[in-house]
Amino acid sequence: MSDLLIQADDLKQALPLGRWLVFDVRHDLRDHAAGRRAYEQGHVPGAVYLDHETQLSAPKTGSNGRHPLPALADFAALMRACGLAPDTRVAIYDAHGGMFAAHLWWMLRWLGHEHVAVLDGGWQAWQAAGGAQESGAGRDPASALRPATAAAQGDSGAGQRPHMPTVDAKAVAANLEKQAFTVVDARAADRYAGEVEPMDPVAGHIPGALNRPNGLNIGADGRFKAPRELNAEFSALLQGLPADRVVHQCGSGITACHNLFAMELAGMAGSALYPGSWSEWCADPSRPVAKGGEPG
Repeated sequence: MSDLLIQADDLKQALPLGRWLVFDVRHDLRDHAAGRRAYEQGHVPGAVYLDHETQLSAPKTGSNGRHPLPALADFAALMRACGLAPDTRVAIYDAHGGMFAAHLWWMLRWLGHEHVAVLDGGWQAWQAAGGAQESGAGRDPASALRPATAAAQGDSGAGQRPHMPTVDAKAVAANLEKQAFTVVDARAADRYAGEVEPMDPVAGHIPGALNRPNGLNIGADGRFKAPRELNAEFSALLQGLPADRVVHQCGSGITACHNLFAMELAGMAGSALYPGSWSEWCADPSRPVAKGGEPG
């Protein structure tokens, strides 16, 4: 568990030792400027702010979802500009129970960087622990970006193969008949059921998908539940299905990573991500839509 999560007190002790890179990814899906404002008001000293709309997503086409994955080489270039090296230890935090932090955790693992942890309890835990704060704009890693074709540098270089599995919309569509894997939808139950849809133009879910709202991974204290508890809950949902036959999705590929992270915490590694998720799926009216509280 300590390899995936770091506690605020432990991060306070670790930062002065060096070789740590801290990312602040606070964000609001409805107010895209909120994360930057919060960062400038106060953040972990030395933390680099990354924006989910501009830096951690590729350009939107209208059919590739709300947060399409950037090219792996482009993401590698961004990480190099931030100072990532093969031996760098990374800590990531947000203020929403880890939903944005888990997404960047997944992206770094996708790149092949293993030394990355989510700050358990996020910004609130840092404040509660009396962690030091600084304010201001900080440094902008985009100003140091080199071309994505720059030479590879270990596990933070361009030109590598992805280290975390993904599936695309074509594979998900084919799976409706093949049933080679099971999709797990991380959105709230009412969005899954198609009762409401605040973010995308179509309500409902991918036929056959199970529902596991990502908020269930967090306890009342704002921290991740214990691995044993998470294992029991995911085991009950999946009914013996192995992790490598699970594909996670949500609205746009962000909170799906929260479920994927929670499964890793639970010792259930190996599942895949559908990055385009519902926002990509429902952009094509030929793709089927299910509604209701049970897999359709």
